[in-house]
Amino acid sequence: MSKIPIDERELLKVLQDLIRIESINPELAGRGSGEYLIAQHIGRYLAAIGLEVRYQEIKPKRVNVIGVLKGSGEGKSLMLNGHTDTVGITRMDIEPLNPVFRDGKVYGRGSFDMKGGLAAIMIAVKAIIEAGLRPQGDIILAFVADEEYLSLGTEVLVREYPADAAILCEPTNLKVCIAHKGFAWIKVEVFGKAAHGSRPDRGIDAIVKAGKFLARIEELGKEALIQKKHPLLGSPSIHASLIKGGTELSTYPDYCLIELERRFIPGESVKTIEAEMQALIDDLSSKDEQFKAQCQVSFSRPPLEVARDHEIVGALTRAYNSTLKKAPQFIGVGGWMDSAILAEAGIPSVIIGPAGEGFHAATEYVDFESVITLAKILADTIIEFCGV
Repeated sequence: MSKIPIDERELLKVLQDLIRIESINPELAGRGSGEYLIAQHIGRYLAAIGLEVRYQEIKPKRVNVIGVLKGSGEGKSLMLNGHTDTVGITRMDIEPLNPVFRDGKVYGRGSFDMKGGLAAIMIAVKAIIEAGLRPQGDIILAFVADEEYLSLGTEVLVREYPADAAILCEPTNLKVCIAHKGFAWIKVEVFGKAAHGSRPDRGIDAIVKAGKFLARIEELGKEALIQKKHPLLGSPSIHASLIKGGTELSTYPDYCLIELERRFIPGESVKTIEAEMQALIDDLSSKDEQFKAQCQVSFSRPPLEVARDHEIVGALTRAYNSTLKKAPQFIGVGGWMDSAILAEAGIPSVIIGPAGEGFHAATEYVDFESVITLAKILADTIIEFCGV
């Protein structure tokens, strides 16, 4: 059994209160309010239970809130991290901001992604305080903005808040995630020569030339990338996301823009991807003197991997065993999370979160029993990692 009792009624109230606050990322939905209101709400709660509270403004109405439970200075510091922003609420099949608790599930936008995790963090630390325990190391509760878009919140967070390790409470169905893929967005510009549609002798069709490049991208994904393997993440991948070119029907297009996404695994890097793209362009150019193109990685985020024998993984595993009387399942996921930014800043990170359904979907819910279990695991992990 968990060492720390969890107030389940208070946990449900905290979760429902968080769902009621509209915190849509305005970069995704123009009418979104941003994270200011929910940050203020969380800050008041953290202050009321005795934490030092500070806000970091990212942009107008875009705010991180950080609460610190100071330790005695003798132990390791632990960051508990989660994002407060959600995607939009249009065309949902449920009342998105009216959290309904039914059949063991809490419905509402953000219930699963990831206000269930936020509530578990808040209640886990409150339970430790109410039990009269003082951690030896600092506990840093970081509720960040903008994870659903560019992760500006965690980028700002790590400039001021170091920690010996971190736990993110993104949904994992109570599995322990120790690896995830990175991604890179790539712009490829293919150049042709404009001419009247009746003059093939003068025109060079940039769209047709781009087709040659796209055929090679398909080969890359099906032949070369599939040969690379990671034990938890499988193979890297690439796909063409957007294409734009041409001016009118009777003109040879002189330009075509292709935008690609490349998902990559530990051991690969942006330099790997840049070299890969340039090799394709060089090979096509050597076989077709009219093929001219250039590429650049416009944005990227790294993959994550934390060793199974790392101290934070061990502490979480022992807490999991204590709560559920079984070993956790270790997983990797294809999606990207803020954990990679923390790891790059020197904060080894692991992910565990509740069960549910409805990432960005018309119906979203979190399994409440899993939120209770998560809160117990977090409380015990704090004791295991930081000492009391």
